Amino acid sequence: MSGRCPAAAGRGRADLPAADGPLGRPPPTTEEPMPLPPARVVRIVEGVRHALLGLVRKLAPAPFSLLEMVQGAMLSQALYAAAELRVAEALRDGPLPVARLAEQVGAHPETLHRLLRLLAANGVFAERKDGSFALTPMAEALLEDAPMSMRGIAVLMGHPVHWEDWSHFVDAVRSGEPSLPKLRGMTAFEFLEAKPEYGQVFFKGMGAMSATETEPVLAAYDFSRFGTVVDFCAGRGELLAGILRKSPGVRGILADPRVAENGAAQYLEEQRVADRCEVVAADLFGPVPEGGDAYVLKHIVHDWPEEKALRILRNVRAAMRPGGRLLLMEMVVPDKPNAPHASKLVDLWLMLLVGGKERTAGQYARLLAEAGFRLERVVQTAGAISVVEASAR
Repeated sequence: MSGRCPAAAGRGRADLPAADGPLGRPPPTTEEPMPLPPARVVRIVEGVRHALLGLVRKLAPAPFSLLEMVQGAMLSQALYAAAELRVAEALRDGPLPVARLAEQVGAHPETLHRLLRLLAANGVFAERKDGSFALTPMAEALLEDAPMSMRGIAVLMGHPVHWEDWSHFVDAVRSGEPSLPKLRGMTAFEFLEAKPEYGQVFFKGMGAMSATETEPVLAAYDFSRFGTVVDFCAGRGELLAGILRKSPGVRGILADPRVAENGAAQYLEEQRVADRCEVVAADLFGPVPEGGDAYVLKHIVHDWPEEKALRILRNVRAAMRPGGRLLLMEMVVPDKPNAPHASKLVDLWLMLLVGGKERTAGQYARLLAEAGFRLERVVQTAGAISVVEASAR
């Protein structure tokens, strides 16, 4: 589910964070991005990793391999507890014995030890010979200010509201319709507005995921050939700011229904690209700003079933210049049978919450053709996200 346009009909709340990427807003950064390997190399490494994991599972009796997967939900709760207690922050300055650590995070010493020994057995924290605990690289990712902090997504994945949503997942499978509207009596976007405390948790978690996608997109796709890039339903514009930083000759238009309150103008100033970027209010299902050579929609189309997805795409088609490009930033489901991919998990989340879906390249080709586009190519990145490039027919 994407939150770059959480107010799908122009609604919005100033007390909810502006979303950027799949439902979230990463903090501003001026740090140098970490070097990324080519997407081809990443796919090879992923293939080897999954082959080894498959081998490990085949070597163990099938029931035990399945049991390990079933118990994964409990590990998510353990990570949630560590994130909520801010254990990583308490260990930032070095290892601590459990008793002292428990004092700092407000926990019972024995139960905290039992939590941390499980996480340490999975590489999150390290239990030392003297009984103290220390950070590991994975534990450092639970720090609030880590370069790619996963604390937000850990808190979201273990949150009671999130678990209640998923407890009704089987209803979505049975009915073919999202479960959340029936459970909450409102759409997912309306629920996030009505429950701002949970909305903060949700958007922050999605922001953690979004922050992992920007650099792979910028490394894989050349935006410098465009004169003007329109980022439609862009939240604060984290991706657009990255595009403008990397391509000094490009101008941008940031379009979002909540630009009056989401801090987009200030964010672009902080990123030193405001002089090349116009900020305009635009509704998801309304007219799209004209004059762009490329239109970016990141995690927008996947939120919607065919009818509404087509409405969004046709509005973009009407605004596009001749020879323009549509750039959908989405997880594309691989056609290869049994191929592991993050899109297959996110697809179920979309099914549960909003009735959207992740699509294969073939499904995108058909959807785009019906909206007046021709699929040109799918550009893989070093992350799970791809750039689906289309031209106007």
